[in-house]
Amino acid sequence: MKDTQILSGFHDPAAAPTGNATPLSTVLVFDACHVGVVLRAVLFVQSVVAVAAMFGAATPLDWLTRLALLTGATLPATLLWLIVACSLKKVLARLRPALQQVAGVLLGALAGLYGCAMLAMVGSLEAAPWWASAFAGAMLSAALVAALVLRAKAKAPAAATARLAELQARIRPHFLFNTLNSAVALVRAEPRKAERLLEDLSDLFRHALMAHGESVTLAEEIALAQRYLAIEQVRFGERVRIEWALDPTADSARLPPLLLQPLVENAVKHGVEPSASGADIRVSTQRRGSRVVIKVSNTTPASSSAHGHGLALANVRERLSLLHDVQARFQSGLKDGVYQVRIEVPA
Repeated sequence: MKDTQILSGFHDPAAAPTGNATPLSTVLVFDACHVGVVLRAVLFVQSVVAVAAMFGAATPLDWLTRLALLTGATLPATLLWLIVACSLKKVLARLRPALQQVAGVLLGALAGLYGCAMLAMVGSLEAAPWWASAFAGAMLSAALVAALVLRAKAKAPAAATARLAELQARIRPHFLFNTLNSAVALVRAEPRKAERLLEDLSDLFRHALMAHGESVTLAEEIALAQRYLAIEQVRFGERVRIEWALDPTADSARLPPLLLQPLVENAVKHGVEPSASGADIRVSTQRRGSRVVIKVSNTTPASSSAHGHGLALANVRERLSLLHDVQARFQSGLKDGVYQVRIEVPA
């Protein structure tokens, strides 16, 4: 199945294992190491500075002059705050959440003093406002830390909801009963095949019920998807035609746990089940520079026009955004009878 042109709107640009999950009491409540955080922090501070520069500006040219002068101090100070907060990420993660927030505010005060020192060095201030700069930096960093904390808290209910949805999807009565019926039918005729089927089902449930951290590797997600499709292939026989095109160099990419399984489940539900001739399912991974591209494609029957409510896709999109922010890209679409989901994450 050729799927390279299904989602041609994507433009391809040129992780380390996490080990055991960190206890809840030592989770990093604000993470300054993401590109999205850097962009938002710079934009937020510069917006505040642009408004502050309007006070006392008689003309637009005067405002631009003041803005340029303040930007020369606040932009390096903001970047310094981000660099230090990112560098101390592991140290901050060992502190209690309240202390982490206090540390972020103190770093903001120091960044404010740094910006004031830069203005004083170039002689643009008659009297350096050290206290005002420290408090301004502290207030701006407090607002930024609060926003990051709220974003971090949003991950918990989203992950819990996603986990419940995946458990419910996997323990649907029809899926369980059909799988067990397939195993019963194979017990006498092909006992080894029945044994493999039950082992795949056991692994699937074990993976669903075990505790997961914030992310897992792409290799783990692929292994889970392979177990699920192996079960469905026994059920549907030749109606399920699966193609794997996997790039080993992409295996270390990080994904939210239980992310690929609902995508391959959708491929079976909307591609194989409604079609008497079955469907072609293709799962591919590829590393392209610093990015990893994941595609899940399936053919659809010509008479089929319904593709569900999109809840699984919305869930996948939200969880990717929470984990990778602006570094993740998600797209889905139907073209020439082939439905494809395309995911792009950092390598």
